[in-house]
Amino acid sequence: MNSDLETDTAAAHALFQSLEGMEGLSHAPSAATKVRTDFPGQAALIKLYPGVLVAVTIALASQWLAQHYGAPVMLFALLFGMTFHFLHQEGRCIAGIEFSSKAVLRFGVALLGARITASQILGLGLTPIVMVILGIGSTIGLGAFVAKRMGLRSSFGVLSGGAVGICGASAALAIASVLPRGKDAERDTILAVVTVTALSTIAMITYPLLTAALHLDHTKAGIFLGGTIHDVAQVVGAGYMISPHTGDVATYVKLLRVTMLLPVVFTIAFVVARMGPGASGGAKPTVPLFLLGFAALVVINSLGWLAKPVTDAANEVSRWCLVTAISGLGMKTSFKNLITAGWRPVALMVLETVWIAGVVLVAVEFFT
Repeated sequence: MNSDLETDTAAAHALFQSLEGMEGLSHAPSAATKVRTDFPGQAALIKLYPGVLVAVTIALASQWLAQHYGAPVMLFALLFGMTFHFLHQEGRCIAGIEFSSKAVLRFGVALLGARITASQILGLGLTPIVMVILGIGSTIGLGAFVAKRMGLRSSFGVLSGGAVGICGASAALAIASVLPRGKDAERDTILAVVTVTALSTIAMITYPLLTAALHLDHTKAGIFLGGTIHDVAQVVGAGYMISPHTGDVATYVKLLRVTMLLPVVFTIAFVVARMGPGASGGAKPTVPLFLLGFAALVVINSLGWLAKPVTDAANEVSRWCLVTAISGLGMKTSFKNLITAGWRPVALMVLETVWIAGVVLVAVEFFT
């Protein structure tokens, strides 16, 4: 009888330890406790699942709210994640949160390559291609230059310029993964994602009105919207708000900007690696594996080897991975840290947004 009672007590104690671990409370394992390893990777799975489960749950809640209230899902995921910041301070969730914000992120970025084919890009002609290259390059350069003059780190200028110039939150996450890991790196990434998402939403509402005021035809309006609005979803929304043709052109131009993610992130990773121990630990410049995956999917999709159901599934998985990664990143950042950043980062990203809009508008008005 006593034996049964002791067994039940031990089982209940273990259960409460597991539940408390999910809430961020830490318990040192007893010497008598043994972790079974019935299959390879079981120990890693046990270590990661609490944090990953929380990140996925936040992603699901954010998606539900985004569908019902029409707000950007990335913004919900960030804000919800930040409310659970305490889970990243101590306890069993830390490993899973780190995994979500890094490994899951890179997998999601790699899958973005399934959206793009070479024929889509080449079909736009030379002018949009040159416009996109100049717009992205000059925006990143402007960000790095102005950031120093505003007392910010030049790496934040590169991060924000890439987010504004390429594809919003996705680009911010990809670029942040190869930038030097300073003490404010997580805060800068969150700040860039929050700001670029807000600016993209504002652009989705106001830019169609601007194209009407400037009397741009449907093709020019599509090039302008695709070349300026930050996030893919907002580009699609703004383009098809005007006409199906405008939506198609805007989407293709936007995909061209997404394609630039590969050379831009690789270049940043190469430069950081060449900067020496102070920036990258003295590592030799290498191509990040997720960029190789991105490039491989672009090539495979361009050759027509991916059926539409496969590309649709890859896009959906990519979207969920990025939302989950944003949730994890949010849990790694506190509201207090964001407030201490001040107004300068926001002002810089507004300037970058105005700059790329001006570059694209000149190209549309005088070269198309």
